[in-house]
Amino acid sequence: MTVADRPAPPAAKAAAPAADAFLARARALTVDGPAWFAARRAEALARFAARGFPTLRDEDWKYTSLARLAATPWAPPDRAPPRAEVAARVQRSRLHLAGGLVLVFVDGRYAPDLSVVPPQLAGVLFGSLADALRNAPSHLEPHLARIAAGGDRPFADLSTAGFDDGVLLHATPGTCVPVPVEVLHVTTRPGTASFPRTLVVAESGSRVTVVEHHVALTDAPYVSMPVVEVAVAQHAAVEHVLWQEEADTAFHVATVAAHQARDSRFSSCVLTLGGALARTDVDVTLDGEGAEATLHGLNLVFGARHADQHTRLDHARPHGTSRQLYKSILDGTAVGVFNGKVIVRPGAQKTDAQQAQHNLLLSPGATADTKPELEIYADDVKCAHGATVGRLDDDKLFYLRSRGLPEAAARDLLLRAFARDVTDRIQIEAVRVRLDRWMTERMPALAGREDRT
Repeated sequence: MTVADRPAPPAAKAAAPAADAFLARARALTVDGPAWFAARRAEALARFAARGFPTLRDEDWKYTSLARLAATPWAPPDRAPPRAEVAARVQRSRLHLAGGLVLVFVDGRYAPDLSVVPPQLAGVLFGSLADALRNAPSHLEPHLARIAAGGDRPFADLSTAGFDDGVLLHATPGTCVPVPVEVLHVTTRPGTASFPRTLVVAESGSRVTVVEHHVALTDAPYVSMPVVEVAVAQHAAVEHVLWQEEADTAFHVATVAAHQARDSRFSSCVLTLGGALARTDVDVTLDGEGAEATLHGLNLVFGARHADQHTRLDHARPHGTSRQLYKSILDGTAVGVFNGKVIVRPGAQKTDAQQAQHNLLLSPGATADTKPELEIYADDVKCAHGATVGRLDDDKLFYLRSRGLPEAAARDLLLRAFARDVTDRIQIEAVRVRLDRWMTERMPALAGREDRT
């Protein structure tokens, strides 16, 4: 059942060790870049120092406790795995797209020796964000630490204050990047905290697709706090996939923020497959007439894991269109949280916003908290939202079994059908194939279980 309106659990005050460790790291950074960036770092550091970690008393965090994360100091170890071991993990995780650009980051830092940079990508600036800050900061000033700044975004502030490196992808006007750009983030060391940063700038009329894949080479706890900023100019189009396959012990707290101009297109897909605690905030501002945004995601949350998805779609101009579809499959004592807010500003007439979120519970101990929200300040709009929480359909299961399918195979087929509404929307075939392989390996164990009452 939907439990978004039940009383919140008692708030637990987040302890300070992690915040102190992150602040100490940020203060120790020597800023190698322009004065404007040093000022933004200082402002973000001051905001996080004053704000601290969210607790269960904060409305946006009332179902997601950060007490374990906040209570850990996250002192980095001294040794990393051998480079050959890291290279092998990179090879296993890559999509291996022909002619594609692959940027690899190890523990938050660019690894050019593991990356694949073809020479034929004319019209695209790409590479290390740290290098760009030193050598070409004028490309970054209008966007970096601005799109994801403002409001109550403590982890975006922490990223701005503390990131070492990141991705720059800048498509010049009219450029169409023919294959997806692949960004692979690999965490290799336990006990570390990394702040992967991405800036995507799509100038007028450009087209670009980015797949960011987060994986690990350790089974011990660590923290990953990626922030993605996307600037979509008029008539430009960006498709972004955040594919989170962290270790099952990891803390993954991500922010995706996009700003859209007139007649632009932005698509976001979030795949949550790992992490002990995973939180993703997708925040999109449709700041141009005729802008379109499509947000979708799939959470596969098993065991005692916790996955939290927050979205915020801000329709600031007329004739905007947005579509949201998020689904969660929850097993064991897993918890899935969804909060989706759509804001229609005064004057944003002819807005068309549709939102749907569906949860499938595979065990009595699984929990779903879902809360769709609409804030509408214009009168000529078409907006709707809906959410469901349920179990596998007994009638469909009976029908499949009556046609000769074993119970486990019938359950597996229904689970895949539930997920396909989201996976079919992924335009990149290689991602769909890899996700299907992941489900082939993991789903039978769930489908074959017998405690499904």
